[in-house]
Amino acid sequence: MSTSDPSVVTVKVPFAVHRRGGRKLVLAPDGAPVPLAMPQVESTLIKAIARAFRWQSMLEAGRYSTIKEIAKAEKINPSYVSRILRLTLLDPALVESIVSGKERNPPALDDLMRPFSTWWPKQTATFGCTIATLDR
Repeated sequence: MSTSDPSVVTVKVPFAVHRRGGRKLVLAPDGAPVPLAMPQVESTLIKAIARAFRWQSMLEAGRYSTIKEIAKAEKINPSYVSRILRLTLLDPALVESIVSGKERNPPALDDLMRPFSTWWPKQTATFGCTIATLDR
């Protein structure tokens, strides 16, 4: 069709596609994630958070007394157990928003596996989260 045809309308929408947690994320021209119709849940991140709280509960209940015992029982590296257990130090509002799928910009698990501040307001700023800052 010709561009001079008045019945044809061409709309150009600039966007970028980035990978996040193994999924593709569409970003608007300003770099903000395009809002989705339904809340999206980062299953890998949620599984890691669930593991962290399960292992913490096992330590508190006395089922295991050390990280090495958990690692041996789970047949994984103690270093990995330590990094995952650190997720229990996340801001509860952030954890809730991630698990419920309401966090519009959840941190990547890779980012959470590195050392992070235990001060909750700094976590929100470091990870660029949106919901946790709005709920306060």
